[in-house]
Amino acid sequence: MGLIQAAVGALHGTIADQWKEYFYCESMDSDILVKRGVKKNGSRIFEDNVIADGSRIAVADGQCMIIVENGQVMDVCAEPGAYVYDTKTSPTVFGGKFLEGLSSIAKETWRRFQFGGGPGKDQRIYYFNTKEIVGNKYGTATPIPFRLIDKNIGMDMDISIRCNGEFSYRIVNPMLFYTNVCGNVAKDYERSEIDSQLKSELLTALQPAFGKLAEEGIRYSSITNHTTEIADNLNVVLSKKWTELRGLEVVSFGVNSVSIPKEDEDMIKTAQKKAMMKDGAYATAALKDAAAQAMVDAANNSGGAMTGFMGMNMAGNMAGNIFGQDAASQPAAQPAPAKPAADSWTCSCGTVNTGKFCAECGSPKPADTKWICPSCGTENKGKFCAECGTKKPEGPATCSNCGWKAEDLSITPKFCPECGTPMK
Repeated sequence: MGLIQAAVGALHGTIADQWKEYFYCESMDSDILVKRGVKKNGSRIFEDNVIADGSRIAVADGQCMIIVENGQVMDVCAEPGAYVYDTKTSPTVFGGKFLEGLSSIAKETWRRFQFGGGPGKDQRIYYFNTKEIVGNKYGTATPIPFRLIDKNIGMDMDISIRCNGEFSYRIVNPMLFYTNVCGNVAKDYERSEIDSQLKSELLTALQPAFGKLAEEGIRYSSITNHTTEIADNLNVVLSKKWTELRGLEVVSFGVNSVSIPKEDEDMIKTAQKKAMMKDGAYATAALKDAAAQAMVDAANNSGGAMTGFMGMNMAGNMAGNIFGQDAASQPAAQPAPAKPAADSWTCSCGTVNTGKFCAECGSPKPADTKWICPSCGTENKGKFCAECGTKKPEGPATCSNCGWKAEDLSITPKFCPECGTPMK
């Protein structure tokens, strides 16, 4: 008993014109998972449970055909094409050569007569929809626990999320689906008969699937970007019930939106702000912004600006105490080195003095000769300009245009007082 592939190019119309029986299945939409094959002889359609030897069987794209005899799967074909049903095991019943000359329909009539008017075998052909079944909507009726891990701020907490979207699945093992789900259906088996069970199991499996994403450090707000990983995780979790028991698998899983309760969202924002305040620079900047805003609010205070500023000062004192406590816990800062007095001078022996004579060697304080840099106009005391590095001039400033000469070495104007030429 088995199938023999017919000639390439055989079509339904060609087979229908032949005198032998043929079985086919019209195109199945996404609402039908299993459909019983239609038996036709010429222009007549039969609904009996007999497959005659030599019957033609057509299989279309996106379909898988099985032949069931007495409730047991005998043949399977998932390759599109036309086939011939051939069996050598059917017994010849008290007819001899006479029966051998009859058509297959006459032989079955003979068998029915022998079995009291009923067929000796219950034979059926079923077609399974192997295309992707899309458009299965889902939504979390109750929140799903989700572990939120953020190593950047040291957060590890459980929150509750809700989500909705669509998923798709397909039949990957028609024999398991027939044996454990649909069985000998009279005509069609529709998706509505199993949808509620699949959605319930899918939502139950979402929790461990989300748990694997949480272990990878993925935030709840980024779940929509990891739908492929969710589908893979769902197949791992549902493999026992769906793949190994029913012959189904999840193809894709889409998430439209993810939301969390407001109290969880506020708790996360508070924790993030506290973590940011650990950065001293950020805390100082935040305090300055708050102080600036407080001054604006104080000026606009309905009880008067003075009342507002009094409140601002109280808040500032409290903030100072808080930051002072934080500062007390920090290591003590090293004292800055003492700066020399503004009127001090250094002797040639290296001693820093403030009087008119060196306290170490008695040398007199050198004359305070100031000069103005001819390049940038900076006043200097040393041999080089402290601003641009220009060397101190050897003689009085002289105009290159009219020859005017400054009387004092320390006087170097930017422009000649006689002709206005820039002094170099």
